[in-house]
Amino acid sequence: MADKIYRMYGIEMAVELLRPKAKWEIHNDHFSRWDDTRPCPTMEEVLETMEKIKDFEDSVETIWLDEQIEGIKKEEEKLKKAFN
Repeated sequence: MADKIYRMYGIEMAVELLRPKAKWEIHNDHFSRWDDTRPCPTMEEVLETMEKIKDFEDSVETIWLDEQIEGIKKEEEKLKKAFN
């Protein structure tokens, strides 16, 4: 398979790593709700963490089964349809 499938890369995982179990919402690249006693991370911190996650995933040679790839593609199509 030519394209890398990223399973952990994203804002949700980055925030979870930075502030585990925090309650938050994001809108237009800023936190619109931060319900946690710890300080809200900056978008710079979140983006830096996302790059670290991506670098880690790039360093792992994942071997997918054909049926797993098809399942992931189906889920991606469902998401695309839901957002259109």
